Amino acid sequence: MAKKIALLFAGQGAQSVGMGRDLVEQFPVAADLFRRADEILGRKLTEIAWRGPIEELTKTSNCQPALFVHGLACLAALHYLTGDFPITCAAGLSLGEMTAHAAAGTFDFATGLKLVQRRGELMDEACAVTTGAMAAMIGADENAVRGLAADADVDIANINAPGQIVISGERAKVEAAIGMAKEHGIRRATLLNVAGAYHSRLMETAYRKLGEALVGLSIETPRFAVVSNVTGREVKTADEIRRTLQDQVVGTVRWLDCVERLAALECDFFIELGPGGVLAGLLQRTRKGADVISVSDAESVRKCAERVHG
Repeated sequence: MAKKIALLFAGQGAQSVGMGRDLVEQFPVAADLFRRADEILGRKLTEIAWRGPIEELTKTSNCQPALFVHGLACLAALHYLTGDFPITCAAGLSLGEMTAHAAAGTFDFATGLKLVQRRGELMDEACAVTTGAMAAMIGADENAVRGLAADADVDIANINAPGQIVISGERAKVEAAIGMAKEHGIRRATLLNVAGAYHSRLMETAYRKLGEALVGLSIETPRFAVVSNVTGREVKTADEIRRTLQDQVVGTVRWLDCVERLAALECDFFIELGPGGVLAGLLQRTRKGADVISVSDAESVRKCAERVHG
């Protein structure tokens, strides 16, 4: 029986220096995307992605467009080897949702890249005028973390997998929450190495300004289903897509719900596109034994092509 394929696109934090370089050397379609990205942005994004330093690549305004281009370059290289293959649906973690929409034809490459660049700049700006932090809560259910978040006055940023939830907010409040975690039955709480409080109320300025950027955006009906981070359901209309992409900046990334929805849509072969293999790991925590392959370089593209043909 033919597999039902879901594409998973990496989010911020997955970036690594050198990402995409061997794809460009071995696949003309990938080279074209990276070349076009430099032209569209009017700067050498490729230099940062391939040579770093990692501190420069990790800046939100750099890593978000770099991951966007890399994810689509991985997919383009896969199509180069396999031709078109049926895709049931797609989802992406935070920034990756933008990549998923580009893959589905919701907007074209240039439009998506400019939007991602703007999103990264706005989030950088919000980080610069706030003192935010994020922390991972390991080994607790959602209700326990929600209770902690309410007591500490912070937000739930990510529900990534069973027992893996991230909080976000003012640094002092996040640090206080870490100190209170055991009282709420949370096994371990760890401060994350991030520039600010993503997916929290501290991103309000980015939320408003991204909304303005989305108003004039030309949006098409996705060619295959794209599952939203904030609803855990497919989005179809232009208004719904604009609203969910804007809401995601301050809202909770409900990745666990996204994965469960993909499973409900009977997806049984998952292709992660992007460096790091983070999403494959989260998928296995949620759906143990799930059939998933991570694609990030030329070798993994070829392995995935064999699976798709098979």
